[in-house]
Amino acid sequence: MSIDSAAEAIRAKVGENSGLGATVKFDCGDEGVVLVDGASSPNTVTTEDGEADCTIACELETLQALIDGELDPTAAFMQGKIKVSGDMNVAMKLSSVL
Repeated sequence: MSIDSAAEAIRAKVGENSGLGATVKFDCGDEGVVLVDGASSPNTVTTEDGEADCTIACELETLQALIDGELDPTAAFMQGKIKVSGDMNVAMKLSSVL
């Protein structure tokens, strides 16, 4: 699993209009970032770092488990596997997209 393949998988789930209406960054530290722009039309997903309404910090393998549906976002948050900064409402919307 690479940050590029994670971005591809997220891009497929987000589609052209996720209904997110905001930007979200998955920050996997040294592995890289995935930036989801759910405010643009069509929505875009890149591996370029940038400003986001909500940042979710996690390990790349945790992100993969979220994408694959093997890990519930709420459980991941409660277990401390993901850290959310910024707009929490955006993070809540994101769980319906992934």
